[in-house]
Amino acid sequence: MYDPKSPHAEAFIDHTEVLESVAYGTAHREDTALIRQILEKAKLRKGLTHREASVLLACTLPDANEAIDALAREIKNAFYGKRIVMFAPLYLSNYCVNGCAYCPYHTQNKTIPRRKLTQEEIIAEVIALQDMGHKRLALEAGEDPVNNPIEYITESMRTIYSIRHKNGAIRRANVNIAATTVENYQKLHEAGIGTYILFQETYHKESYEALHPTGPKHNYAYHTESMDRAMQGGIDDVGLGVLFGLERYRYEFAALLMHAEHLETAFGVGPHTISVPRVKPADGIDPARFKDAISDDIFAKLIACIRVAVPYTGMIISTRESQNMRARALQLGVSQISGASRTTVGGYNETAAHEAAHTEQFNVSDNRTLDEVVRWLMEFGFIPSFCTACYREGRTGDRFMQLLKSGQIQNCCQPNALITLQEYLCDYASPPTQTIGKRLIAAELEQIPNEKMRHFTRAQLKKILGGQRDFRV
Repeated sequence: MYDPKSPHAEAFIDHTEVLESVAYGTAHREDTALIRQILEKAKLRKGLTHREASVLLACTLPDANEAIDALAREIKNAFYGKRIVMFAPLYLSNYCVNGCAYCPYHTQNKTIPRRKLTQEEIIAEVIALQDMGHKRLALEAGEDPVNNPIEYITESMRTIYSIRHKNGAIRRANVNIAATTVENYQKLHEAGIGTYILFQETYHKESYEALHPTGPKHNYAYHTESMDRAMQGGIDDVGLGVLFGLERYRYEFAALLMHAEHLETAFGVGPHTISVPRVKPADGIDPARFKDAISDDIFAKLIACIRVAVPYTGMIISTRESQNMRARALQLGVSQISGASRTTVGGYNETAAHEAAHTEQFNVSDNRTLDEVVRWLMEFGFIPSFCTACYREGRTGDRFMQLLKSGQIQNCCQPNALITLQEYLCDYASPPTQTIGKRLIAAELEQIPNEKMRHFTRAQLKKILGGQRDFRV
């Protein structure tokens, strides 16, 4: 029985409710009156239910689909403006005891070299990332209680936060590790975690268990209920995601929104982010094996419908996707992207790059440098943002969501985006990127509606040009 308040996975992700929602979408995919009604509700920017959103995803009416895309762009602009938050993944270890069928780190893979970074190697990786200009990382590690215990993750976080190199510093470390206990989530919270990220992979229980035949990840309920335990452990910013291509996309879409509804109902705050990865080639992994792979057009519609359904949630797309697909996704709802990513253990430090070879979790499709990505974003009119202010000012969880939903967060985000972009331009950018950035900042500074905040931002920008760093609203 479907119950969004329940702490039990098979109640808040009820299989029958998911199937009925998919069927409801199919039945009403050409219901002009209902689709118009749902779109009118979506224009209020309060979100949609999983059933309402399922109708939009199933919709086959060309005019209505154009309206969905237009509304997604409108909502994205209303909540996030032109800002695109930048980050990079940092792979700490590829030791893993699970048997995941879609990941080259699975324990049966005897060809991939296994590596775990020492704290000294982490320092070298972080310095390399700081030399690019990164301020925000997503830490990645396989599940292995012997090689990757929680103490290793928290020690690595403390190491990362301690490194000061030239004008560089990592100001936010998000963590993507396997489902764990409330006690371990408390340890991550105490170590200064940003957002806890965990992809469900698939919400279809039977498929989930088949794709995870061995290891602790086989336990569907324990994995699916992980965000509840993270919240109970004090982590109020959590990030959801599914790996599209493992199961029917409309099933995953409805279940993903049901998970978001559960968090909102049970804890008063929905997911901070939703990631939208697709199955990609990797060592021994052929996406063609998975019959539910989706086209670029379907992928774009998924992004638009997620943006319309959960307008307050940040959306992430990685370098799994090509430059062209990322450009399309940015228009429809994505608000965070990675840049110059390495999905290898030790892949950023050039002196150790040969050791990192063949340890990729997936093949990167967008291989541009961070400078190239930043310049590309600005050429599109976006503002690359290296901001971490909300986390550092305690604007997390329900406090962040209240500010976002009310629109008040704009008073912080636009100034902070410009301030951190100015830091990047001064310390890391190439001359062509500096030229474009200077023009962009001058134009966007005048778009800050509050005169007092505009004056404050202008003053901080001058201080950065004078050599000072790390200002935030």
